[in-house]
Amino acid sequence: MIVLKSIHPLLGPDLLFTLASMGHGDEIAIVDANFPAASMAHRLVGVRGAGTAEMVEAILSLLPLDRALPCPVSIMRAAEGVDVANTAIGGIRATLDRATGGAGVAELERFEFYERARRAFAIVSTGERRLYGNVLLMAGALASD
Repeated sequence: MIVLKSIHPLLGPDLLFTLASMGHGDEIAIVDANFPAASMAHRLVGVRGAGTAEMVEAILSLLPLDRALPCPVSIMRAAEGVDVANTAIGGIRATLDRATGGAGVAELERFEFYERARRAFAIVSTGERRLYGNVLLMAGALASD
């Protein structure tokens, strides 16, 4: 195995190819172990040894967000009555704050999230076992040098 400098270790060859193939306006879904990823994905990358927050951090180390949008990130909103403290949402939000410097985050209800994920460029299926570990990231453009 060759180790590449400055590449997050969760970003394997399939995911690196997927990210490199994305263009401005393409969306990638990072989803938990409960998400029906195989039945929805056009392109599916499995990273079962990672949680959603860790995958978001790894992907955002390379993927620019679309800063022209007020909310280039969307998460699945917890259903009414669910104790959010027992979900993946807190860790995901903390990672997003750290990795994006406060990019806008929209909350989508479950079926709206499913529809967006179906249209996503790719879905990354993680091993996240806590509920609501689902995120959509909208790719931005790289500024010219």
